[in-house]
Amino acid sequence: MLDQFTSESVASGHPDKICDQISDSIVDACLAADPHSRVAVETLVTTDKIVLAGEITCTAVIDYEAIARATVKRLGYTNPAWGFSDQASVEVYIHQQSPDIAAGVDDGGAGDQGIMFGFACDETPELMPLPIMLAHQLVRNLDQARETGQLPYLRPDGKAQVVIDYANSKPVKASTVIMAVPYDKAVAKEQLEKDLWEKIIVPALRKYLPKQTLDQKQLKLIINGTGAWEIGGPASDTGVTGRKIIIDTYGGMGRHGGGCFSGKDPSKVDRSGAYAARFLAKNIVARGLAKRAEVRVAYVIGQAKPVAVGIETFGTATVSDVKIKAYANSLLDLSVQNIIKQLDLRRPIFAATAAYGHFGREEFSWEKII
Repeated sequence: MLDQFTSESVASGHPDKICDQISDSIVDACLAADPHSRVAVETLVTTDKIVLAGEITCTAVIDYEAIARATVKRLGYTNPAWGFSDQASVEVYIHQQSPDIAAGVDDGGAGDQGIMFGFACDETPELMPLPIMLAHQLVRNLDQARETGQLPYLRPDGKAQVVIDYANSKPVKASTVIMAVPYDKAVAKEQLEKDLWEKIIVPALRKYLPKQTLDQKQLKLIINGTGAWEIGGPASDTGVTGRKIIIDTYGGMGRHGGGCFSGKDPSKVDRSGAYAARFLAKNIVARGLAKRAEVRVAYVIGQAKPVAVGIETFGTATVSDVKIKAYANSLLDLSVQNIIKQLDLRRPIFAATAAYGHFGREEFSWEKII
């Protein structure tokens, strides 16, 4: 049986990802100064404006405006003519976190209620679904081509989407690649399409589908489907923290509990619980106990232990459910403080998670195979 699955990703300069990276850079600054900081920060960006809001408990004084401007500059928004740059106005509405929340968290409890999912499968070396990993690779290649000057006419922002054909639940080939890219209008669209194919798309396909014949006649390619795209970023599309949660996780192939990760310190189980669930799911698949695994956890504010835990292997398990559960229990105690300790989450590591997905990247502790 032939089926299809599609996932998308966005470049680091996409408006929503600008917001995620500003919010997580603030998290990092707080944790670097005070590892027990509690942070819940949202960012909004629009034409020539950055708005920061939220609640923070930190022993240090943090220059939120400077962090926002430095992040925007790093992402390539340095030209005011684009309607958004590191010279945009910054408004800050950040205050002390509620003492009611702090009371529960200080005793080792979860910072909020919620449901988290972790997922893994054997489709890629990273034990992630192929569609999302290929989409991430496309936008990563796009950003690198702009940042290194390989394609100097590219501008920040951009999207990629891929359609993968499956046969008998196994990925066979990419049948469609879609990219949306802002660029200097002095460059012909034909040149853009040629460069993207040769320097962005082909390397990504060769990495994840080395056996696929790379012939544009056999693969549907759509570049800037509405025509030319000159100005991207917040001047064209307002961005907000936490709007790319499916891109951040499994591209739609794994379920999502609904809470975003960025802008939150690790006492927030939306983040730490999801990382723990991925850690368990990945290790179950890596150990050969199943070809696909989903781990579900749920927490309530102020309580350390999850109120519900479940593991699903979709009929792919090679051992009994009892053995899989015992293995998971031996790997990680799912109390909030233990997750934070065992995965070493009180560190300034989170800005790096806010582009190209939180999973499938070996540099993060929740991706380690035991």
